[in-house]
Amino acid sequence: MTEPIQISVWSDIACPWCYIGKRNLEKGLAEVAADDDAPQVEVTFHSFELSPDTPVDFEGDEVDFLAGHKGMPREQVQQMLDNVTGVAAKAGLDYRFDLLKHTNTVKAHELLHHAKAQGCQHEMAERLMAAYFTEGRHVGRIDDLVDLAAEVGLDRDAARAALESGHYVEAVAADKAQATAYGINGVPYFVIDGKYGVSGAQPAETFAQVARQVWAERREAAASIGVS
Repeated sequence: MTEPIQISVWSDIACPWCYIGKRNLEKGLAEVAADDDAPQVEVTFHSFELSPDTPVDFEGDEVDFLAGHKGMPREQVQQMLDNVTGVAAKAGLDYRFDLLKHTNTVKAHELLHHAKAQGCQHEMAERLMAAYFTEGRHVGRIDDLVDLAAEVGLDRDAARAALESGHYVEAVAADKAQATAYGINGVPYFVIDGKYGVSGAQPAETFAQVARQVWAERREAAASIGVS
């Protein structure tokens, strides 16, 4: 059998385009799943911190953060947030920047690695992004992260131990180093089979097209060496 296509996704929990990109990827893969020769795909999320110097408890709202971080006028920031809210709505996501609690995401990334080790990384990524962008939940403090971990079925004590010990700090750093090696300086960024890169929250159709193309290449390569 042809090996599954490997899609590595570099993203940040606090990146609004990353959640949109995740949803569009899922829709694209759902589309190709109905093909007669449906591509087999494995998706893995990797850590990327857009603002690693952000405090865990940021005083202010998202407009305050972006105006200070990017040096943009508040009116321009609000227009930008309104725009991304509209794009998110088209992807089926109800962004609530008025509720959002801006925070440092390193512990959330550590939790994603812990969830991966337990076989539920996708569920954890979805829960974290939904909590952050649509529910106004805090995703930077260990207590809050343990609650979210439990909501996807992870053991509370094990999740807390992983976060308090910093067990996955090196895994987060390795993801960031790999991003640098690939030349990734913005997210979301999708690496397909280690050789194709797709940047940004592309439409679902783009992901479907890429999956079909890579799967066809896989089939052709397998046929050329007599593998079915």
